[in-house]
Amino acid sequence: MINHHPPLELLFDYATGSLPEPVALAVASHASMCSDCRKQVDAVESLGGALLSSIEPEEVSKDALRSVMARLDEPEVGAMRCAAATNRETTEVVPEPLLPYLGRGLAHLAWRGVGRKFDEVHLNLAAKGFKASLMRLKPGAEMPSHTHVGTEYTLVLAGGYKDNGEQYGRGDFALKDSSHEHRPIVDTDEPCLCLVVLDAPVKLTGAMGRLMNPFLRV
Repeated sequence: MINHHPPLELLFDYATGSLPEPVALAVASHASMCSDCRKQVDAVESLGGALLSSIEPEEVSKDALRSVMARLDEPEVGAMRCAAATNRETTEVVPEPLLPYLGRGLAHLAWRGVGRKFDEVHLNLAAKGFKASLMRLKPGAEMPSHTHVGTEYTLVLAGGYKDNGEQYGRGDFALKDSSHEHRPIVDTDEPCLCLVVLDAPVKLTGAMGRLMNPFLRV
């Protein structure tokens, strides 16, 4: 059961197309896993469609329809390549909006170990000022206590963790900013896989954390 969702204003911004790509990816991935949030998005999109239908139409070029129809007939190369490269284990865990950004199965991604706590692979997104990555955290791993210079968007894809007394599992969405100080602790029974989007570096707290902060980057 999904217990943690994006705030309504974030769902609204997603439905109206006003979110930057990395944040939209996180929200879209959650909505594909959560029927309640999908209904909220559908409602906003339906309202937008109704408003568009009331606007006076504008003339377009005579070739516009022909051009659009020709593009509809073109094969979706990226999607086909992704489908061929992934496997059932990956498609059972990774939500559909996220799959094209991987291009291959989870086991074949360029994972990079970060300390002894987790592995990470960066996603190739064009948005400047953002970092989007998959994090595969080891069972029982305790993340350093930290807050945020900007905002952190986290979607749990598998496994779970506890954070400030709350449990997060598959499909749960967490939004943390400078008003939060937290220390996620991964459940001990299995690894935890998350999609994490940052728009600024984390800010470690505590004596050791303050020494490391100048080296942190997005």
